[in-house]
Amino acid sequence: MLDAFTALTRGTRLVYSRGLRRYVFLPILVNLLVYGAMLGYVVGNFGAWLDGWMAMVPEWLSWLSWLIWPLFVVSLVLMVFFTFTLVTHLIAAPFYGFLAARVEEQVSGRPPLDDRGLLRTGVDALGRELVKLAYILPRMALLFVVSWIPVVNLVAPLLWALFSAWIMAITYLDYPMDNNKVSFRDMRRRLGSRRWPTLTYGGWVTLITWLPLANLFLLPGAVAAAVLMWERHYRGLASGVPPQAR
Repeated sequence: MLDAFTALTRGTRLVYSRGLRRYVFLPILVNLLVYGAMLGYVVGNFGAWLDGWMAMVPEWLSWLSWLIWPLFVVSLVLMVFFTFTLVTHLIAAPFYGFLAARVEEQVSGRPPLDDRGLLRTGVDALGRELVKLAYILPRMALLFVVSWIPVVNLVAPLLWALFSAWIMAITYLDYPMDNNKVSFRDMRRRLGSRRWPTLTYGGWVTLITWLPLANLFLLPGAVAAAVLMWERHYRGLASGVPPQAR
């Protein structure tokens, strides 16, 4: 059985093989530029953000500052991570869509169902990213609010971790599904019906994104891994059938 870790190791080797590596280096270069700009901004403002959060802790909870401070740090780092991830994926989406299509053709011997032209594919990929943002941002905002509520925010890091795994799964597994004309709603149904492979895959991708600089070279492998996971776990699921009915 293909598990998430095996898919990621196979996918990483695959994208740097001859014939596929040319689809990898341009998004890496673009993301390096974005990475440098955002890192400089975060380093310059992180201290002020943290001070502002700590100033909002009520006096009656001051005795818990030893615990609240690290929780605030973790929550803030996770929010910065999500912001960076959303921006880089919005930029890289057209490149990753092309990469997923080429990987699928190589591993399955057949092209994806997508019959759109090159330009239309790129434009639609950006549109699909906006659909993802419309799904992600309200939930991210809710978690942000939870992170500010005294006592309740003690569970915020765990919620952010689970949310991160789910969103990473949606972000990357959507590339082969979009290429095969699976709607965003149906994609979420399919992922929900295979929660264990979905969350383990998303969890591993989340860990990869936390490797500074190295993540830019490993994330294309996550795209190829998504194609492998699509072939093994999700392609055969009936379209539009609720998870509980499967």
